[in-house]
Amino acid sequence: MKKISLFVMILFVSITSFAQKGMSKNKKALLTSVEKHKNELIKISDEIWGLAETAFEETKSAEILASYAEKQGFNVERGVAGMPTAFVATYGSGSPVISVLGEFDALPGISQKATPTKSPLKEGAAGHGCGHNLFGAGSLGAAIAIKELIQAGKIKGTVKFLGTPSEEKFFGKIWMVNAGLWDDVDVNISWHPSAETKADVQSSLALVDFKVEFFGQAAHASADPWNGRSASDALELYASGINYYREHVRPSVRMHYHIQDGGQVVNVVPDYSRIWVRVRDTKRSGMMPVYERVQEMAKGAAILANVDYKISLISGIYEVLVNREGGEIMQKNLELLGPIEYTDDEIAFGKKIQEITKKEQVGMDSAINPLLDTRENPGGGSTDVGDVSWNVANINLGVTTAPKDTPWHSWAVVACGGMSIGHKGMLYSSKAMSMTMLDLFENPALVDKVKAEYKERKGDEVYKAIIPEGPPPIPTKTK
Repeated sequence: MKKISLFVMILFVSITSFAQKGMSKNKKALLTSVEKHKNELIKISDEIWGLAETAFEETKSAEILASYAEKQGFNVERGVAGMPTAFVATYGSGSPVISVLGEFDALPGISQKATPTKSPLKEGAAGHGCGHNLFGAGSLGAAIAIKELIQAGKIKGTVKFLGTPSEEKFFGKIWMVNAGLWDDVDVNISWHPSAETKADVQSSLALVDFKVEFFGQAAHASADPWNGRSASDALELYASGINYYREHVRPSVRMHYHIQDGGQVVNVVPDYSRIWVRVRDTKRSGMMPVYERVQEMAKGAAILANVDYKISLISGIYEVLVNREGGEIMQKNLELLGPIEYTDDEIAFGKKIQEITKKEQVGMDSAINPLLDTRENPGGGSTDVGDVSWNVANINLGVTTAPKDTPWHSWAVVACGGMSIGHKGMLYSSKAMSMTMLDLFENPALVDKVKAEYKERKGDEVYKAIIPEGPPPIPTKTK
């Protein structure tokens, strides 16, 4: 028995040594740091997963991350950019200044237990269907690992961890950009939970969010409907206009809406209606003309229904400005780390989710593929990381935290984020990002290359935030 145990130990050491072959002493120290903080990072992630706080209400989640950063020796500034749940944790001094993003907001209505079958933790409650509980904790793990090397005198410079709220709704990073929180940063690093592991060199979609309200005249729907002017009619006409318009926009355009108020009862001609509209395109320049057109349609619908209307901008975001120089640095570190390995139970968990969501039951995909070409029309979603990327050179990473082809923003992602599949991806992100940050700290020429590409891609574009005047739309607390 002792001989077998000794053989297993030797085999483990050999495999570990092989996996770390080619790693510098400093990179090995980063991996050691992540492993040292592993249990705490998992605990932080799980606490945020359980809290599942939504846009601008992430009070406890933000404090968990900020407090742990403070405990690790970071200087933490809370409530930045006019947002109580936004913060910056800083350690070190001088150049280079490398920042890493952390998100922590959840999505409404997709509460889920950490089980591979749909089962809400609390019916109707929120859930981390985009893995932001992992996002914040993973990024903090990377920042701590770099901080420890600075503290030990192994590298020089400044590391920043930025706690960014409300990515899913109001896009808090826009206000942080406007507050100049990246003005002194050389390179920013970001990651996102995914169904695959990759150095992400694809862009995202630019987006604008707004709401349209219609104001009419109430009347009895049967006794004297002629005395009414229906706000609901205007809403239906407007939605029809958007749907007819779909045929006449470029294939890269996306338009969607959510009817928030179409009237309260059937026997009243409604005097009020409200619709939330979102327009996207691969480029902000392509999105804006569509946005202008659908605003004109609201005016037309109001004229047809003989009602008044009001358009209110919520916010808008840029597409991500890709940085391939940074992607190549990240790619080398992914190849150095190798793929995440899963247990039989984790693979079975993933296959069960695929079975329930009617996907091919292939389990997990954490293969490290070659760096992809950057597509002209990437499709997919949107992120306020785009606004950051138009203000500082940005490197993106995606890490497997859910089974292949998992529907995102769903209960299935919530389930994985609360168990070992999500935990493994989170810790992997800490290692990959900290290794990439280290390359930048140790090699000024790499920083220059990444920044040069950023400047070239940005060109003459003058960044202008797409937000309404005034402070961020922080919800008013109600009793």
